Amino acid sequence: MSSDLVRISKFLSLVLRHQPERIGLSLDAHGWAAIEDLIEQARAHGVHLTRELIGHIVATSDKKRFASSADGKMIRANQGHSIDIELDLEPRQPPEILFHGTAHHALVGIRTRGLQSGTRRHVHLTSDEQAARKVGARHGRPVVLQIRAGGMWREGWRFYLSDNGVWLTDQVPVEYIGFPNGV
Repeated sequence: MSSDLVRISKFLSLVLRHQPERIGLSLDAHGWAAIEDLIEQARAHGVHLTRELIGHIVATSDKKRFASSADGKMIRANQGHSIDIELDLEPRQPPEILFHGTAHHALVGIRTRGLQSGTRRHVHLTSDEQAARKVGARHGRPVVLQIRAGGMWREGWRFYLSDNGVWLTDQVPVEYIGFPNGV
């Protein structure tokens, strides 16, 4: 993805996941924004968007961060929100093991409190160990944790699968986390 597309994708993440008010954008209760409103509000704040550019980012983002409505008039972020929205995801039984990528420096807190959603609405997990390693590397020396998601599910914890394949849950207690040897 070119640097311009990365910049626009980061802008979309900001206004669709965290701060729609920054440009005066309104999201509905499920996180959807009208694409025409997004284009208009972004332009008023110095960011040039077109329907084609937005469609290209939705279609080509390697992490599939965004979704368009079936009629192509709305857009939303698939997950990662820090604002209060309802994604309308049904609970789903996860695989037995999921992975969470983090940085080595975060392990002390995780060993004490488990995985917490922090400023986001959910803890993000993946079935792809390499993807988890990449996420952890963004924050420092990467560590991949094994999450006993199947055991959590049987104990009544809820899991949701976002449209882009990221597993979401409210938190992961420390007793369900497998730490790599030596860390």
